[in-house]
Amino acid sequence: MDKAFKNIAIYVLIVLLALFAMKMASTSEAKPKAITYPELVSAIEQGQVASINIIIQDLVYKVSGKFNDGSTYTANVPRESGFVIYLMEKGVSFSTDPEPPPAWWMSLLSTLLPIVILIAFLVFIMNQTQGGGNRVMQFGKSRARLLTGEQVKISFKDVAGAEEAKEEMQEVVEFLKSPQKFINIGARIPKGVLLFGAPGTGKTLMAKAVAGEAGVPFFSISGSDFVEMFVGVGAARVRDLFEQAKKSSPCIVFIDEIDAVGRHRGAGLGGGHDEREQTLNQLLVEMDGFSTNEGIIVMASTNRPDILDPALLRPGRFDRHILIDRPDVKGREAILEVHVQEKPLDDDVKLDILAKRTPGFTGADLANMVNEAALLAARRGKSKINMREMEEAIERVIAGPEKKSRVISEKEKKLVAYHEAGHALVGYFLPHTDKVHKISIIPRGRAGGYTLLLPEEDRNYITRSYLLDEVTTLLGGRVSEALVLNDISTGAQNDLERASSIVRKMITEYGMSEELGPITFGHKSEEVFLGRDISRDRNYSDAIAYAIDKEASLYMENSYSKAEEILKTNMDKLHEVARCLMDKETLEAEEFEAIMKGEPIEEKPEENTGE
Repeated sequence: MDKAFKNIAIYVLIVLLALFAMKMASTSEAKPKAITYPELVSAIEQGQVASINIIIQDLVYKVSGKFNDGSTYTANVPRESGFVIYLMEKGVSFSTDPEPPPAWWMSLLSTLLPIVILIAFLVFIMNQTQGGGNRVMQFGKSRARLLTGEQVKISFKDVAGAEEAKEEMQEVVEFLKSPQKFINIGARIPKGVLLFGAPGTGKTLMAKAVAGEAGVPFFSISGSDFVEMFVGVGAARVRDLFEQAKKSSPCIVFIDEIDAVGRHRGAGLGGGHDEREQTLNQLLVEMDGFSTNEGIIVMASTNRPDILDPALLRPGRFDRHILIDRPDVKGREAILEVHVQEKPLDDDVKLDILAKRTPGFTGADLANMVNEAALLAARRGKSKINMREMEEAIERVIAGPEKKSRVISEKEKKLVAYHEAGHALVGYFLPHTDKVHKISIIPRGRAGGYTLLLPEEDRNYITRSYLLDEVTTLLGGRVSEALVLNDISTGAQNDLERASSIVRKMITEYGMSEELGPITFGHKSEEVFLGRDISRDRNYSDAIAYAIDKEASLYMENSYSKAEEILKTNMDKLHEVARCLMDKETLEAEEFEAIMKGEPIEEKPEENTGE
């Protein structure tokens, strides 16, 4: 009924607008020339008037007609002027009409049109309040999308680099397909599965794969879709979501970014009456309350499991917590194989080497890297992607695009060359640092130049020796500037910031201080009224704070002295690396190794990049 009324109103509005447009068009014709009574008499005397029509009104004659040249005119003539007698005396023919009444539809149009437009505007606003054209009484309806296995083209074979997580999710899929196998042995499938991990690791992709594999109804919704500006909407939508899920049981309900509604209660200024908390309370009840929802498996994803409410994470709600971690070297190779399936690769592309050169990359980073390589190859007019584009794409993902068009002076070029050469040389002669992969003085991203050091293997734990050597390597650029140029620049700002952070964490968090011993200083606090954002509170005396500062300064001084000693001992190699950088702008690992061994650098043929 509501829909029919809406359609009728739209048609009526269209008809009225059409009539109004016709009226405006009819009145927009060429207007007749308005003349005065004396001008009209003068024209009659001169024989210029072709026709005269008189409309008799109360006080005036409304005279209209045509001139001999075809133009029209109008004039208002007072009734006491004796105009009609004048025409009869002159023998001029004329016609008379009484005053016509106004058209009924024009009166109706002028009265109803503003009202109709106002009503139509209000209906439009009410319909748009909920977005997507939903009706005003559907605030509490769930916005979940219902998918089936046929609608989702992603399966487990499209998910790589997370084999353990796939096994866990495969178990959920098997229970939905053949629950009797688990029931016979007395097993109970988890009611909820929480996927957590760093951004870009593939949590949502894993959920899509489950939807493609399960073959059961799959309800997908974002955590932010529950909460609106109206009180009570979030809880109503949760109820409606689970009502729909019960009708389609067995099924899966997937809530993406659940931290939007699942944050720890008491974390907002609204206290227990916060709208988001009411939504969370309803979600807790639906997942494991008095009315249990059999056959409904709730999946959710988040980047911040630490801020979720403990009641949400307990067994019986989210029983199983699955970490989707950054892939290891084998996982990265498997992910690269997935992303290069439909891309033409040159024979020189080695995915195992690329996997080793991308430690710490997530699945999203690797997908972006392959896409950047394809864009580079297309820009250069190539039909296939080769290893050069792949390696350059790695650098684009890490540091940003090159800025070859930036003009720098010779003095600044020399400063950057010695700065980067200092990093590379110090890192080369220290035993616990990563291997130098590339040195460049071409600006990239926000960096004026960069020295890329890549680990030869994945590292899960970091030793004290590695951290100290990393601090020394970071200080190598500043030391090189001071030794060679007898001056220092702001280029070492980020290096000093990173080095200072490492040193302070070694002392206060990792317990690696020789002076203060294996003690952690400061404790993590979770401010309730700041949304449980984690900060670090001081729980030690001023004397300890002084000792921490003193120890941090000592570490920095020792690392600075070690870097200074390495560069003074190898000053000839520092000059040679800097000279080659100023000539070539970029040094690959093989070229840097040749300089360190005193061997000549092999000149590689220049490749036409098309840029």
